[in-house]
Amino acid sequence: MDRVNGSQIQTQLRENILEKANAVLKGKEKSDVFSSKINEALKEVANSQSEAEKITKDYELGKETDLTKVIMKQQVASVAFQLTLNVRNKVLSSYKDIMNMPV
Repeated sequence: MDRVNGSQIQTQLRENILEKANAVLKGKEKSDVFSSKINEALKEVANSQSEAEKITKDYELGKETDLTKVIMKQQVASVAFQLTLNVRNKVLSSYKDIMNMPV
């Protein structure tokens, strides 16, 4: 059985996000590539949620016996969703601020 290490997952997620953000900020990528990166990130969040759902179902059916692994997958999916939701809220807030600026 594979053990899930929470700190490794957090480090990988953090490095991945920072790498994508730095590439965009340095101007190495164009706006169409930026939107594809956003789509990739959203797909990763969806995949983590489906993995958590699958492993939870497997645990309930008795196919998976490592409860720690199940809980970690659920937490990773939850944190990824919360991060996505917070980013969306910040983007909407910024958009509203920009739209309310006098010209």
